[in-house]
Amino acid sequence: MMVFVANVLFVLASLVSLIPSAFAASPAQADRVLLFVLEGVGSSAINAGENGPMPVVHKLAREGAVTWKARSVSPPLTVPAMASLLTGLPVAKHRVNREWETYDFSRSFLRAPTLFDYLDLAGGLDTALFIMDERFYQLARPEIYVDMQTCGKAKPHCTPATLVEYIQDYLKKVTSEGGYNFRLFEVPGLLVAHLPEPADVARKRGWDSSQYRTALQAVDTAIADVMALYREHGVLDNTMVIVTGLTGPGVPQAVDAAMDAGATQQALVPWLAWGANVKPGYAMTGQVRVMDTGATVLAALGLETHTEWDSQAMTEIFQQKPQRRTTGNEQLAAR
Repeated sequence: MMVFVANVLFVLASLVSLIPSAFAASPAQADRVLLFVLEGVGSSAINAGENGPMPVVHKLAREGAVTWKARSVSPPLTVPAMASLLTGLPVAKHRVNREWETYDFSRSFLRAPTLFDYLDLAGGLDTALFIMDERFYQLARPEIYVDMQTCGKAKPHCTPATLVEYIQDYLKKVTSEGGYNFRLFEVPGLLVAHLPEPADVARKRGWDSSQYRTALQAVDTAIADVMALYREHGVLDNTMVIVTGLTGPGVPQAVDAAMDAGATQQALVPWLAWGANVKPGYAMTGQVRVMDTGATVLAALGLETHTEWDSQAMTEIFQQKPQRRTTGNEQLAAR
C-alpha cells in the first residue's frame, strides 16, 4: 500500500512539473478558454499543497487569480447550478429547478440562451462540451456550433481518465485534415470538461474515505492531462484556464438543510483562473458567483453581447483590458 501511494505521489509531482510557470510576463489576450467544472471539491483539498490530493490545481490557484468563496445557487443542487453557469441567470429566471435533478427524457431542452449561443453570435466561436452526467444533456440544445460528448453515470467504465481519452481523440480529429466529419477544424474557442467523480464517490464511500481522496487525485491528473494536450497542439500559451465547482463537500446534507431552512443556504466553491491575461498570484476581492463564469469567458475573449444575463464579468482578474473582437451581430439581433 505504501508503495502504491508513493507511486501516485510521484506521478502527480511529475504532472505538476509539466505545467509552465505563471504568465506574469505574458499578458496576451486569450484566444481560447478551457473550463473545468468540478463537483465535490472544496478549498481544503486544493490548499493541501503539493503533497495533497490536488497538487496541479493547487499550482494553478497559487499562480493565478483565485477566490475560495464563489457562490453557487440556493439550494445547492447540481443541475440548477450548471444551468446558472451556462445561462448567466439565477434559478428563478432559467427555471431549471429541483425537478431537473431527475432526468426526464420527455422534458424539453433548456429554453434560455446559453454561453454557447452567445459565443457563436458575438464571435463566431465554437464550443466542445464533455459531460459526465446525462442530466446535463438537456441544458445544451443540439446546435451546429456545439460538439457534445457524454460519458455519464450510466456507464460504469466512465472515469476522469476516460473523459481525457475522449478529449484527446476529439482534438486529434478536429485538427486533422478534413476534421473527421466534425464541423470544426481547430481547437475550439471554448472547451468545457465536467468532472463530478469526487462528489459521486463521496456519496457512496464517505467524504473522509480513501476512495474520495483517490477521486480527487484522478480529477487533478485529468486536468493536467488536458492541459498537456493543449500544449501539444500549441495553444496553451494563449488559453485561459478556469476551474470552478457546482457543489462543494457535504452537498447532500447541505441541500437537505437548505430545504428545511427555506432554501436560503448557498454552496461556497473555489473559482480560479490561470493563463493568458490572468493576473498572477492574485486574490480576488469582489463578489464571485458561479453564474458569472459565462460573462467572464466572453469578456476574456473580447466578446460583447446584449443579453438578458444577470451575471457580470470578473474583470478584476485581467492583466489588461481584452481587445474587443465582437462581430457586431449581437447588436443587430438586439434591434
